[in-house]
Amino acid sequence: QVQFVETGGGLVQAGGSLRLACTAVGITFRDNAMGWFRQAPGKQRESVASISSGGSTKYADSVKGRFTISRDNAKNTVYLQMNSLKPEDTAVYSCTVLRNYRLGLPSDYWGRGTQVTVSS
Repeated sequence: QVQFVETGGGLVQAGGSLRLACTAVGITFRDNAMGWFRQAPGKQRESVASISSGGSTKYADSVKGRFTISRDNAKNTVYLQMNSLKPEDTAVYSCTVLRNYRLGLPSDYWGRGTQVTVSS
């Protein structure tokens, strides 16, 4: 059974940092591209960052230079380091395996996500 468990969210002031982690179960983690997505209240889910099986990365324009995605294949875990957080980063953050890294297409498997709230 495919599962993703996200941790590391919380409440932080603008300008602060958080590090999210997502552990995957039920997939051959090292062979798969992974992605972080977020969904704010009243908005559609959007891609934040992606990492290929080989370690290549892509970012949404809104987070470039502030967020860093990385992976530890030995731990089946993908991370999202978020610096210089802004109130507009407030959302539920989730990770999943990508069906297509180039297009950033997510799978149909999602964890519960982790809430990130940035106060002004």
